[in-house]
Amino acid sequence: MAGMAALQGAMGALSVSAASTSAFWGNPLAATFSAAPSGVRFMAKTSPIEMRLKRWERKKCKPNSLPMLHKMHVRVGDTVQVIAGREKGKVGEVVRLYKHNSTVIVKDLNLKSKHKKGTEDEPGEIVMIEGPIHSSNMMLYSKEKNVTSRVGHKILEDGTKVRYLKKTGEVIDSVDNWVKVFKEGDSESSS
Repeated sequence: MAGMAALQGAMGALSVSAASTSAFWGNPLAATFSAAPSGVRFMAKTSPIEMRLKRWERKKCKPNSLPMLHKMHVRVGDTVQVIAGREKGKVGEVVRLYKHNSTVIVKDLNLKSKHKKGTEDEPGEIVMIEGPIHSSNMMLYSKEKNVTSRVGHKILEDGTKVRYLKKTGEVIDSVDNWVKVFKEGDSESSS
C-alpha cells in the first residue's frame, strides 16, 4: 500500500503544460521532474559492452571497452601438433597468439594465398601466408618422445611456476627456451 502511494506521488510530481503537449519532435516537452520519494528505488539494467571487430563478429568486452582475453595453454615458442582440421597430425612451432579470439599462428601450417597488388616498382604477386588455427585444435608436442600431451602446472623447489607435459613430465618453461624465443624475436625485428 505504501509503495502504491509513493508511486502515485512520483507520477503526480510530473507536470506537463498544455502548450507543450502539442509539441512535435523538434520541440522538447517541458516537463519538470522531481526526485523520487524516499523508499522508491530505480534499477538500471546494465548490458555487456561489445567490441566491434568486423560487421559479423561481436566480442564481449570489459566495462573499460577492452576486449576479454582468453587464457590459452600454448605460448609463443611451444611445439604443438594439430589434432583437428585440415592440417591434422602436422607439427609446428607457435609464432603468434591472438588472445581476443583464442587463435594461434603456427609456422608453415594452414597456408593461405594472399594476392598482393603491384606498384610502379614491383609487379603484383601471390604470397603464401600462415592462417590462424584455434587453440583448442592443438596439443603440446614432445620432440624427444614424439607424443602429444596435455599441459600441467607445478611449482619447482626454487619457487618458480612452470608448465610441464603431463604424459612425459617434461618441463616446457625453461630459461633456455625463453632466451631462444626472445633472441629470434629480436633478430626478426632488426632485419
